[in-house]
Amino acid sequence: MMKPAVAAEWTKFWSVRATRWCLAGGTLLMAFYAVVSGLSQRFGGDQPQAAHGIAATGAVYLVEFCVLAVATLFVTSEYTSGAIRTTLQWVPVRPRLTTAKAAVVLPVLFVFGVLVAAFGMGVAKLAMLGNGLPTTFGDAAVTALGMGAYFAFLGVLSTGIAFILRSAAGTLVVLIVLLLPLPLLVSSYVASGALDYFPLFAGSNAMVPPGSADLVLGGTPPYGPWIGALICLLWAGAGLLGGTALLNRRDA
Repeated sequence: MMKPAVAAEWTKFWSVRATRWCLAGGTLLMAFYAVVSGLSQRFGGDQPQAAHGIAATGAVYLVEFCVLAVATLFVTSEYTSGAIRTTLQWVPVRPRLTTAKAAVVLPVLFVFGVLVAAFGMGVAKLAMLGNGLPTTFGDAAVTALGMGAYFAFLGVLSTGIAFILRSAAGTLVVLIVLLLPLPLLVSSYVASGALDYFPLFAGSNAMVPPGSADLVLGGTPPYGPWIGALICLLWAGAGLLGGTALLNRRDA
């Protein structure tokens, strides 16, 4: 029965103190980045930016790490406290447990991404005071929806890896390597351009309006924002399937 499992995970999600702190911290980091970047447009920044570009950059450089922490601790806190034993007794079907956690993480982080994107763009616009590049409603919508999708799928990926490693430190290290060093190495020594198909870069491209230059990485993305979101979805699915398979084998 999925509904009771999802309801229980929803309660546990908000009972983890780190959840509120990380979401609040992500919001503050976005505000900080938007203010600093917006002010730089007023006082002769080297590169003109738009409010939606500032918000997308803030998400990739700062806020995404709070998202990683939220999803990771949602799983690993149960292993740390020993509460996972009770959880596994209550939800004996292992795929139901991982799916229930993903069903909580996915909508919460999607809404968080959309709201923090709108907040960042609003703060940046105020700080810019008419300077920098313009942001249309379409630009803002693509950035907000792309950020929501990226954060949601990144959260599911983190959940799956957390079930595999059962350690907050180990999960965060693996995720950070997967987001930046690994794609750069693969792109440099194995397949040029491969980095666009790793989570961080696909998520960044998902926030770029069609035909626009990527203000985070530079250059024009090789695909549209919806393809970037789809790539993130595939990574999330792979992470969750891996976590479910290992949980089922290890804790059957």
